[in-house]
Amino acid sequence: MKKLLAFALALALSACSGVAPQSSARSAAPAASEPLLTPNANLVLQGIPPVPASLAQQVAKYTDFRGHAFVDWHPTRREMLVAHRKAGGNTAQLFRVSAPMAEPEQLTDFPDPVTSASYEPREGRYIVFERSSGGNEATQLYRLDLASKGVTLLSDLNERHEMQGWLHHQSQLLVSSVPLDKTAQGGRRATVTQTLSLIDPGDPQRQRKVTELPGTGWYVGGVSWDDRQVVLGRYISANESQLWLLDVATGKTTQVLPAPKSKERAVFLPGGFKRDNSGVFVVSDRDGEFSQLMFYRFATKKLVPVTRHIPWDVSGASVTEDGKLLALQANVEGRDELHLFDARSFKELPAPKLPPGSVGASVFHRKLAALAFSLNSAKGPSQIHSLNPATGEVEQWTRAFAPPGVDTASFSEQQIVRWKSFDGRSISGLINLPPPRFTGKRPVMVLIHGGPEGQARIGFLNRINYFIDELGIAVVQPNVRGSSGYGKTFLKLDNGILREDSVKDIGALFDWIATQPNLDASRVLVSGGSYGGYMSLAVSTHYADRIAGSVDVVGISDFVTFLQNTESYRRDLRRVEYGDERDPAMREFLHKISPLTHANRITKPLFVVQGKNDPRVPYTEAEQIVAKARENKTPVWYLRAENEGHGFARKENADFQFFATILFVRETLLK
Repeated sequence: MKKLLAFALALALSACSGVAPQSSARSAAPAASEPLLTPNANLVLQGIPPVPASLAQQVAKYTDFRGHAFVDWHPTRREMLVAHRKAGGNTAQLFRVSAPMAEPEQLTDFPDPVTSASYEPREGRYIVFERSSGGNEATQLYRLDLASKGVTLLSDLNERHEMQGWLHHQSQLLVSSVPLDKTAQGGRRATVTQTLSLIDPGDPQRQRKVTELPGTGWYVGGVSWDDRQVVLGRYISANESQLWLLDVATGKTTQVLPAPKSKERAVFLPGGFKRDNSGVFVVSDRDGEFSQLMFYRFATKKLVPVTRHIPWDVSGASVTEDGKLLALQANVEGRDELHLFDARSFKELPAPKLPPGSVGASVFHRKLAALAFSLNSAKGPSQIHSLNPATGEVEQWTRAFAPPGVDTASFSEQQIVRWKSFDGRSISGLINLPPPRFTGKRPVMVLIHGGPEGQARIGFLNRINYFIDELGIAVVQPNVRGSSGYGKTFLKLDNGILREDSVKDIGALFDWIATQPNLDASRVLVSGGSYGGYMSLAVSTHYADRIAGSVDVVGISDFVTFLQNTESYRRDLRRVEYGDERDPAMREFLHKISPLTHANRITKPLFVVQGKNDPRVPYTEAEQIVAKARENKTPVWYLRAENEGHGFARKENADFQFFATILFVRETLLK
């Protein structure tokens, strides 16, 4: 089942002009004779002290963990596409794996990441992949001919494009497109439409517009087995979406769920059609707190529950080509578990025995008895396996790389912790404690996820492990109100005028830390990316006396300017979550709660990280908070990458961010 628009990023400590460079008075400069690390030409540094080359060498082993992400099965052969960053590589690229544990064969090699692709579905003669430039997310489509390795551009550079799935009986690809603001008069659009087209990637001149859809947030959930209909999802907010049917021949659309003119508001996420085309699978929270898999039968116009017995959100449904088996994941407090069902009777089958870890995307092979899935845990990055549903046999396809000198098996597991917030509501989070050799009360790093409807999930922490294992810092990842995974009521608790209640959840976390005998409440640093960056800034204005410093990665500093300047294809979707800045009362409220308005309260050191080409949170959000906070004489470090967007995707940039963050932690949390 195709996932929704990905608003949230796991950016904390990860992986703009107009502000005068300044130096940090608190940072101790390296000895004059000590070699220094030279930042690459795309990095702009302000207020950041020189990074000793010895530091980069010392922590290098924590910068080169390399896992694999599943991308697609070959349509006829037992081989797959994976995304992976090779040894010495700067970005993740596409690789072909011809058999379990075979040496991956690199297929793409671009300065920008390439992680989304699909085989031509009949014979696998070519692949179509998506790629943007410099983090701008203006995704374009390309054909890679596997025999010649030639690459052909398939899309219009003035629009943003996404693959939406293939027809079953011919090699035609559904593609959605939205215009970019660079082509708009004045640099922005009041209204945006989304176009759905059919294209033959083997002959790009053969394409036609199927329909034009109002607004954005539309995506393809599945194609009927006779290629006559497409089920569409329309994302309105994290709490509301719709299901529509599209006639491929005429382009006519019909709303199915909720019923037209109904006042019902719920989540309806479409999946694939049943093999006999009698209906479609749907993930919905209509009947309870959590999203469950249902089947919508066209003849009766009724929803039949499939996973009512699973008391957690489910996602990622995949059905075999013959329509006999169905696989999905259940999100159990941040850890995904695999479930198998008979797709005809909807009865759950015995749970397969899998290696330990949280299950990533699970996808059936089109022709063979194989279900691909990824696993990751605190002990290592993502590795890909396959399951034979008939025999239960599990085969490992890839092995993650950990640098010499790092024992990932010793990394601590995440534990679930809970605390009471200001209104008595229970809030939970994940904690990683440092090794026992670190005695006494430990300093704490609070990492806040993005979204806001994201979730801190159980899994590998990558570079963060350095802070835990080498510096003895406890890491807490809170799931404040508004996080997904805990029911639809909890998800709505930060909407609109309730926005700052989630900030109070962090204040309650500080209270909890103060009660823990092994944690030091006087040494707490807060960090977050995207919406988590906003949260980090908000905490800096509300609880400056309770933190040692804060890190803001691509965060919102002013909701009004953010909504005005984010790319137009995103704006209305974000207004539903945060509020419409065009309404005078809401504009006043958004101004009131924006960190920029209260920047005079930021009195603890601040580190701001931003990509110049970010289409989601424009770099001006970073520039304005940097300038305003410096008016307080507050130490502010600023790192901007000219070739990045919503987070740093290039290893060389993410590494420098890591090195600078270590210096910042030393100067604040460990001083």
